Amino acid sequence: MAKIKTQYVCQQCGRAVARPLGRCPQCGGWNTMVEETIASPAARRPAPGSLLPHAPKRFSEIDGDPDERLPLPLEEFSRVLGGGIVPGSVVLIGGDPGIGKSTLLLQTALLLAEDGPILYVSGEESERQIKSRASRLAGEARLPESLYLLTETDLHAILQHIEALAPRLVIIDSIQAVSLPDVESSAGSITQVRESAARLQAMAKASGVAVFLVGHVTKEGSIAGPRVLEHIVDTVLYLEGDAFHAYRLLRSVKNRFGATTEVGVFEMQPFGLVEVPNPSEVFLAERVVNAPGSAVAVTIEGTRPLLVEIQGLTSPTSFGHPRRTANGVDLNRLLLTVAVLTRRVGLGLSEQDVFVNVVGGLKVSEPAADLAVAAAVASSMRDLAVPADLACIGEVGLSGELRTVAQVTARLKEAAKLGFRRVLIPQATRQEDDWPAALQILPVRSLREALSMLWPHT
Repeated sequence: MAKIKTQYVCQQCGRAVARPLGRCPQCGGWNTMVEETIASPAARRPAPGSLLPHAPKRFSEIDGDPDERLPLPLEEFSRVLGGGIVPGSVVLIGGDPGIGKSTLLLQTALLLAEDGPILYVSGEESERQIKSRASRLAGEARLPESLYLLTETDLHAILQHIEALAPRLVIIDSIQAVSLPDVESSAGSITQVRESAARLQAMAKASGVAVFLVGHVTKEGSIAGPRVLEHIVDTVLYLEGDAFHAYRLLRSVKNRFGATTEVGVFEMQPFGLVEVPNPSEVFLAERVVNAPGSAVAVTIEGTRPLLVEIQGLTSPTSFGHPRRTANGVDLNRLLLTVAVLTRRVGLGLSEQDVFVNVVGGLKVSEPAADLAVAAAVASSMRDLAVPADLACIGEVGLSGELRTVAQVTARLKEAAKLGFRRVLIPQATRQEDDWPAALQILPVRSLREALSMLWPHT
């Protein structure tokens, strides 16, 4: 008989300890340790003399095309995945409640069901609810005959249906809703989530069926459950967006079959998520030209350059300490930029409230947007507009110097495509032969020099 032991696992980080604790020693969370019963590793070892289930193979003996993928008609989704769906892969999609995860996957199922059976498994909604959403997404088109729906939470039953149906793709909505009867814990617990994901991964690798898992997120925005869940799957995607904006960003943070940090842009419409093929043009569509406090940054999301409008506003503070508010940019980068503007450039921001916003709900995390943030704040402070045909590229250092960034050529080509005529870049940037000839490149060494070039008479 297998030896049984008890351990205590943190619900936030997955750290396991041998005794109950009030606070997790790894993540510091209070009252997050839960008890679970596991079998000892000795119980899972094969008996002496028994045959191992797998034997080593030569690489030349392994069948299958490593580049084989299921074509996905949604180009934005396909690019984030690396060019399509890899058979036998397991993809985890997380996001805030109501952001559109189920809508995106149901749209994907409707499109792929034209070429073979697709199984959509839901443990949280009724058949009538999902049928109503599918009819709305399909519009006037008829629902595919090869699209199957299963409302079940028992993973054993789900695996049996998958074996009988042999679908091309299985969608589990959500991994926190399914459970294994032989695991002594409730659905959504660390043990259930980990074991369920491991069973689905084993099924996918053995049968070649691609699996999409929907994962709930915590208050901090990370996928609920232990981080081992993200290690089990092949790809981790996050669907991001603001409830007050129509745009949704599908971001890749892990991908064994493609580039990480790739981003796809969608717009939420009454009939589902619509691809945005040129997001730069959309983000700049409502820009007010020659308005103080506005600058355009050329940022990189994955492999795609994006032009976004960054707005800055300064106002005399009414309290003892000036406020610094950042929406869409890192607050620490804003504090750094404001300090450089105050100390190195001489702007009197110590008695000013500073607000910075990225238009469209986009979150810009790379330092290449520092120069645009500084230009927007200085523009508002001086009440002078940044030229409408000028874009900014550059990281700001603590000494006020501008540091070069990666993929400058791709950024310049995107700026030229959208009609910009001038671009501020760091002077240390190495010039390439394929820079757009229509662009006037303005190399600057420091932030003070960049602002002097924007407003030469101030």
